[in-house]
Amino acid sequence: MKLIFATNNKGKLREVTQILKPLGCEVIGLSEAVGELEIPETGNTLEANASIKASTVYNITGLPVIADDSGLEVEALSGAPGVFSARYAGENCSYDDNNRKIISELSDFPIPYKSQFKCCAIFFDGAKIIQALGTLKGELILEQRGKNGFGYDPLFIPDGYEKTLAEMSAEQKNSISHRARAFNSLFEQMKSEGVLK
Repeated sequence: MKLIFATNNKGKLREVTQILKPLGCEVIGLSEAVGELEIPETGNTLEANASIKASTVYNITGLPVIADDSGLEVEALSGAPGVFSARYAGENCSYDDNNRKIISELSDFPIPYKSQFKCCAIFFDGAKIIQALGTLKGELILEQRGKNGFGYDPLFIPDGYEKTLAEMSAEQKNSISHRARAFNSLFEQMKSEGVLK
């Protein structure tokens, strides 16, 4: 089955392609499917943003689409940055900008910095919409460690581990990540509903 993944994020595309490879799905990114397209993330929840992306790309292509939105929720920051995780330090900010901002904000709070990554994954084919959630609990540290992954990965240590997500191999991260949990759950639902054979 060929699926368009409604993302311009190369890190996400690489992760999801690896996660779905064993299921025999061919995943193509947004730029390959429709060229350059920026989809405004105007929703107030991860679910709303994932749905906006999926329906926008389906309406352009008429092909089955998967989409996701994910965010980091930090207990000390009352759940921030949450839905604003990708642009926490402002529009067009870099991963480093976001990481520096969150380090600065957390330095006034006592450790541990309990946090969780959440991901909402959606499938949409014009007739059927299927949705799944994935969560990865852990805590943040105030120095970046590791060169793998992207986003807040260099600051996030999952519960039960001593490495940050950025210090793990792609295979190890993809076996436990919030995105892997969301997409594995999504594809189980797609199989049970007959969308995937």
